[in-house]
Amino acid sequence: MAATTARKAGKADSDESETLITHYRDMLLIRRFEEKAGQLYGMGLIGGFCHLYIGQEAVVVGCMAVRKPSDSVVTSYRDHGHMLATGMDAKGVMAELTGRRGGYSKGKGGSMHMFSREKNFFGGHGIVGAQVPIGTGLAFAHRYKEDGGVCVAFLGDGAINQGQVYESFNMAALWKLPVVYVIENNKYGMGTSVERAAAGKDLNMRGQAYGIPGQKVDGMDVMAVRAAADKAIAYARGGKGPYILEALTYRYRGHSMSDPAKYRSKEEVAKMRQEHDPIDHLRAKLLEGGHADENALKTIDREVKDIVAEAAEFAQASPEPDPSELWTDVLVEA
Repeated sequence: MAATTARKAGKADSDESETLITHYRDMLLIRRFEEKAGQLYGMGLIGGFCHLYIGQEAVVVGCMAVRKPSDSVVTSYRDHGHMLATGMDAKGVMAELTGRRGGYSKGKGGSMHMFSREKNFFGGHGIVGAQVPIGTGLAFAHRYKEDGGVCVAFLGDGAINQGQVYESFNMAALWKLPVVYVIENNKYGMGTSVERAAAGKDLNMRGQAYGIPGQKVDGMDVMAVRAAADKAIAYARGGKGPYILEALTYRYRGHSMSDPAKYRSKEEVAKMRQEHDPIDHLRAKLLEGGHADENALKTIDREVKDIVAEAAEFAQASPEPDPSELWTDVLVEA
């Protein structure tokens, strides 16, 4: 009996280590990818807008860890991390950022507008809050088809004050649609702090009028996010209707690459980096818990850097779209 118990404990420990290492790698991939995207933008290889996800990695990694492949995902313009977390290829994402044929939208969507039907990722969307009614519609499709799927719709603290969000909440609650609204509260909607823009501190309670339950979670702790997302998605999948999950997180860079972020102090950003960084937090947990050693983490870092470097090379080598592509993918035969 003792030997059996020991084997079970060893298996459990092994599973925990594998889970933690996977989440560490996924977050690190997003961080390094976004850093490279920032470099390419500075070199003039990425045009238009570019909103980086640096600092918020734990939110999407934690949520996607408990998502089923059949579940749909939709988000806003800060979307590169979501694409990678759903399993989209880094090469295709980077090629789209640089406007190349090898991109997920054939180089025509850029940073804010790329999709993957294969991964059930229905895009980043440039209009603030526009993804929320789209996500609600995706949830309606899941219910109509009876496919057991749930839509995970991400939005920011700036989007929560948009009128279409509450129309969506009403419809989702009325029809008990399988949707989880994940509010990525990074404290600033473009350049305005959430305290100045939103009445009430608990954004997760915004669905109370419709009977939608909500929960707040530390969005800088990937395992806390994972546990909260597991509960939220199970609730929606169980036919109980929508759920609101507010993840308290932080972006280290400006709203977009053109934002100098002078509305907050350098000390504030440094404090968040030093005390709450999601990757450093998990790295310490891996080492202190004996789940991995320094050499193993260095190997992961090298592997991730190689993936990002390969993605950047692929993007720059891929040709630009032919002008005739202006007339393709405009309409679809229904």
